[in-house]
Amino acid sequence: MATLPSSHCCRTYSSSSSSLSYSSSLHRSLQRVAVSQSPKRFVVSAKVSQSVSQQNGVSMQDAVKPVENETTFKKLKYGLLSATAGSVEESKDSSGFSFEETESTVSITVVGASGDLAKKKIFPALFALYYEGCLPKHFTIFGYARSKMTDVELRTMVSKTLTCRIDQRENCGEKMDQFLERCFYHSGQYDSQDHFAQLDKKLKEHESGRIPNRLFYLSIPPNIFIDAVRCASLSASSGNGWTRVIVEKPFGRDSDSSAALTKALKQYLEEDQIFRIDHYLGKELVENLSVLRFSNLIFEPLWSRQYIRNVQLIFSEDFGTEGRGGYFDNYGIIRDIMQNHLLQILALFAMETPVSLDAEDIRNEKVKVLRSMRPLQLENVVTGQYKSHVRGGVTYPAYTDDKTVPKGSLTPTFAAAALFIDNARWDGVPFLMKAGKALHNKRAEIRVQFRHVPGNLYNRNIGTDLDRATNELVIRVQPDEAIFLKINNKVPGLGMRLDRSNLNLHYAARYSTEIPDAYERLLLDAIEGERRLFIRSDELDAAWSLFTPLLKEIEEKKIIPEYYPYGSRGPVGAHYLAARYKVRWGDVGVDQ
Repeated sequence: MATLPSSHCCRTYSSSSSSLSYSSSLHRSLQRVAVSQSPKRFVVSAKVSQSVSQQNGVSMQDAVKPVENETTFKKLKYGLLSATAGSVEESKDSSGFSFEETESTVSITVVGASGDLAKKKIFPALFALYYEGCLPKHFTIFGYARSKMTDVELRTMVSKTLTCRIDQRENCGEKMDQFLERCFYHSGQYDSQDHFAQLDKKLKEHESGRIPNRLFYLSIPPNIFIDAVRCASLSASSGNGWTRVIVEKPFGRDSDSSAALTKALKQYLEEDQIFRIDHYLGKELVENLSVLRFSNLIFEPLWSRQYIRNVQLIFSEDFGTEGRGGYFDNYGIIRDIMQNHLLQILALFAMETPVSLDAEDIRNEKVKVLRSMRPLQLENVVTGQYKSHVRGGVTYPAYTDDKTVPKGSLTPTFAAAALFIDNARWDGVPFLMKAGKALHNKRAEIRVQFRHVPGNLYNRNIGTDLDRATNELVIRVQPDEAIFLKINNKVPGLGMRLDRSNLNLHYAARYSTEIPDAYERLLLDAIEGERRLFIRSDELDAAWSLFTPLLKEIEEKKIIPEYYPYGSRGPVGAHYLAARYKVRWGDVGVDQ
């Protein structure tokens, strides 16, 4: 079967600064002019407006000043326009480098470089991008953490997690050495401006006079986000290139803490500098959702309450907390999985057709979905917690057997919920979520169950179990990525016997290309400034507004979770919840 022609997986990078010169500088400078609804208007400081060429990106260090009238605002706007009209030779930065002639470079700083996430995900993803030729010509990677370490020790640590799993396996060892040569380390405290100033000095040495673009990845606990951002902002942001910050979840514990975190971040960053990462949005099958729906005429007419009976979003892990109970107990499965991963997938699934593929157009549609949803009610939620279980002579521990979990903890390790979107497209369609740890398998999938065929001629051949005759679209996000459509089909032979069969797109069988890790896609997007798969602040507010009242009620009433054996299918209550809406979970049937 032929594959449609497509461009290379990596976008083209220009090593010349011409792609980052006056047009982008003007665009970004104008973009930084924020006009409020009040009489005062806020614009970039006089220092910033002196020369457009000094603002070739967003700097954390920009100040804002109030402008009291429209005349001053217009003067600034037209001053920015006229600044671009001069000759190239007249516009040089403070170091004397012409933007038209100087190359740019990207400095990627992994804050929290000694942690598990950095070692297992971030550095391997950066190497994969380098191996595939997706990183810019000039780049440097710095690890920053409190641990004392030399450059050589960092490279040794990183090298243990790098693999040549990519298609082009030639010269892997050589590529690995070249990548590690670009990795450096600086030890410092997360709340020390002096230590970040020392990092800034090292970054400048490697930037070698090129236009500096800087990306900070905060692979650290949320309680030190603000300290790290403040110090990076004041001491290590780019002077005349862009500065971006990737923030890992959790983004707070509820609406109030999330709003406080956003407010604190925005003291030092503009919204378009903040890249809130949800790695599930970078998974191949999740990104394929919009392609499947909006580029295939067969699906779009069916994507509504007229034809869809229910939608299921299922996440399960076949292991428990395994030493991470201290972190998990503070959040629980609802905050850890449902409020972010599954809700983001739901918004992508249910959104209306965006005006374009521009990040803001897509995120606008997602926000509309979230704002149309009913707040979750306790009666539509089932919580569970895994207990000890013996299977095959092996004893599996209970959640509270984890030494990092407080004794008597009521934190859910499983939750199922029924959600509803009150708009014209989805009115009355239950969206069922289910997420849990220590279950019978590991999977993440979206299951779309269609309505029964009215007046089905073949009911006699199907029997009384109409659910088995329902068409179902399954999008398996992980593992063993696949898309398959369940249809009814006649079994070959002289009789009239019906069978349920799958029209199957199995990625491993269809494509020889290795599926990239989600972090690879998201890191590349952050470097390029593509925000489509990152979460905007109003998205975050809308998501928390759905779950915060429920979470507070569960904690205030000290709801006791239903206990289920380690390695089972979860609490029985989840099946009763689904049955209330005449739904059967799609992952528990005989032909899953």
